[in-house]
Amino acid sequence: MTSPDDISKMFSSESQNLETLFDTLDSKTDMNIHEIVEAYYQVMNVSSMATMLKTQADSEPDLMDKIHQTEKLISSRFDSVIHQKIFKKLSATIDELTKNLQSASGEKTKEQTELDAKLFEELRQNMSTKEFVQQYENGISHD
Repeated sequence: MTSPDDISKMFSSESQNLETLFDTLDSKTDMNIHEIVEAYYQVMNVSSMATMLKTQADSEPDLMDKIHQTEKLISSRFDSVIHQKIFKKLSATIDELTKNLQSASGEKTKEQTELDAKLFEELRQNMSTKEFVQQYENGISHD
């Protein structure tokens, strides 16, 4: 069985990793799909850990304080800033890709067809990621 001290240390470590991730994301102007998904995964992982630990943290004021600090960090930095930036960027990218694909008409060379296929795949990935981000949005708006 893992001791309460070990659990507290693990949560502190994951919270610190999250803060470092936020610092990195704040400085980035353009994130790829992998980075976006990884950011949401880390936020959801730490949020789930906090929810589970709250039931055990009643007898440990230091851990409960760390949980509240981490939840505040997620709310103030990720939900209010980074998440909004990601959502706007995905929306703009989807709009741009859609316009590019719609403007390509007429006779198509093999190269143009291959380019369109790559654009469609990029559009699909961005739309899928935006759906994932929207589901996160729906989750935070129901809390």
